[in-house]
Amino acid sequence: MAIADRATGRFSYDGLDRIIHEKARLSVLTSLAAHPKGLPFPDLKRMCGLTDGNLSRHLSVLSEADFVSLEKGVSQNRPQTICRLTHSGRERFLGYLAVLEQVVRDAARAAERASDTGRNGGLKPVTKPA
Repeated sequence: MAIADRATGRFSYDGLDRIIHEKARLSVLTSLAAHPKGLPFPDLKRMCGLTDGNLSRHLSVLSEADFVSLEKGVSQNRPQTICRLTHSGRERFLGYLAVLEQVVRDAARAAERASDTGRNGGLKPVTKPA
């Protein structure tokens, strides 16, 4: 890392919100971002691979932080909860993704520089199979 990078906090990534950064909540927000009209609780649970209790707890955290809204109603004589991203939740999530993209770009550049100078101990960057 260059001295200028250390001095300016270049790699601090303050935009990585701890509320979003947890794996299950990231999964919930990504699912809801892909479904702007919202998702019924059971569908969201299935998409994220979570239990009822686990999803409920994460939705509570996201709701308290105004990332999601939970609308309770009835469908086919059964209670139903529809989960949606709030307007501010969508904006904050998109901002988070922009910071995350910067993290990936910085990490890739650092790995390339280390590889070019032979400082990575012979490790090669991980790439996805085609």
